[in-house]
Amino acid sequence: MRIPSEASRLWKFCYVALRALRPLFCALKIEGVENVPRQGGVVLACNHPGGMDSFVLGFASPRQVFYMAKRELFNIHPVVSFLLHRIGAFPINRGAHDTVAIEYSVDLLKKGRVLGMFPEGTRNRGKPMRRGKSGAVRIAIDAGVPVVPVAVLGIPHLHKNWYNPFKRTKLSVQFGQPVNFPPGTMEEVQEYTTEIMLEVARMMPPELRGHYEEALASPHDRTPTGPQPVEPVNPGTRDLATG
Repeated sequence: MRIPSEASRLWKFCYVALRALRPLFCALKIEGVENVPRQGGVVLACNHPGGMDSFVLGFASPRQVFYMAKRELFNIHPVVSFLLHRIGAFPINRGAHDTVAIEYSVDLLKKGRVLGMFPEGTRNRGKPMRRGKSGAVRIAIDAGVPVVPVAVLGIPHLHKNWYNPFKRTKLSVQFGQPVNFPPGTMEEVQEYTTEIMLEVARMMPPELRGHYEEALASPHDRTPTGPQPVEPVNPGTRDLATG
């Protein structure tokens, strides 16, 4: 596993530390990493099983991932705020339409960065998936970048066992194919969101698909007709990290 070349120094340090400590806490399997474009902006749309999913997703990605984080974290102490910014986090006012955070997200993507988003909005804590919100797709459309569906599994067990080196949690991260979405109406954007969430759910066991299990179990389950998959840019290769 390579250290992301365009990452900040602090994230590179964290990456090396996590790589060294990972065998003590978990066995991580990464699939489909070739689907993450090696250059240009991209949104990673992931399920949201718990607080550690952002770290696991960030570690599994071949590029540094930037995230929105609740503003309260940045108000704890200036040093904390500095560190959060350095590892790729930026503040958002939860429960409000934070146009500043949205504009910053679009700007990051236009500059060729990777933005990690959790369309469910709220952590499902290992329970079945909730219905996805359209923010991730809207931001991707505004920035003119593809969306990569991602499924992270095993996070609730990691929350319980991370401190016990004798219980190595099995984790997996699977990246789906990138998809470009054209501009559309509110209804169309919600349909695009459903398509992405179905792709996320397709990579998960049936009992965790939640809102999307019925659609995937139906013989009329369809493939996207409007947006089309795009070829990753300079995909390259990377060995799976199987712990």
